[in-house]
Amino acid sequence: MDDKPVIVERTFSAPVEIIWKAITDKDEMKKWYFDLKEFKPVAGFEFRFWGGKDENNQYLHICKITEVIPGKKLTYSWRFDKYEGMSFVTFELFPEGKKTRLKLTHSGIDSFPASNPDFSKKNFTSGWTQIIDTSLKEYLE
Repeated sequence: MDDKPVIVERTFSAPVEIIWKAITDKDEMKKWYFDLKEFKPVAGFEFRFWGGKDENNQYLHICKITEVIPGKKLTYSWRFDKYEGMSFVTFELFPEGKKTRLKLTHSGIDSFPASNPDFSKKNFTSGWTQIIDTSLKEYLE
């Protein structure tokens, strides 16, 4: 079993403040991430959204903020309604001159049912890579 986290690390030509807003403001998040009904970067805040690889394979995602260091780090739990398993998603921001390095870590994927290919590490790796490399990049540029 592969218990190593999915890590996607990229440097963007944008200041920390812009990227922090992109990952913590629900109105900005819907432009590149998911359209969340509510989102507050406050420890203990729970949010939910539907998502999946296509219209026929949608899952209710249930997430809860576990750590917030403004401008630096955001972590939340990530699980699926009616399925076992609990994972954690962490966004970390590192200023590098006029650019910002973003490090996304998704750990605990191996706790999801291995019998469901939608929950494979391969799917999470390709999903996060697409979200960060394409959606977020296009949003920031």
